[in-house]
Amino acid sequence: MTNITIYHNPACGTSRNTLEMIRNSGTEPEIILYLENPPSRDELIKLIADMGISVRALLRTNVEPYEQLGPGRRDIH
Repeated sequence: MTNITIYHNPACGTSRNTLEMIRNSGTEPEIILYLENPPSRDELIKLIADMGISVRALLRTNVEPYEQLGPGRRDIH
């Protein structure tokens, strides 16, 4: 059996829908309320490595802070 962990924000509709989908599959995931218990830098590095994606792929590009901070610019590393 696969262990599932969800970094959950109960105020987020997408997060609530994802949790519901997991539960509807017959699995009760480990729930981490990341706003109350944020992952450490080392935990983030491991999670990103385990997912096999870039940090940029995690960013929400449709929100104001993204546009203000400009991380989408390729000249910023």
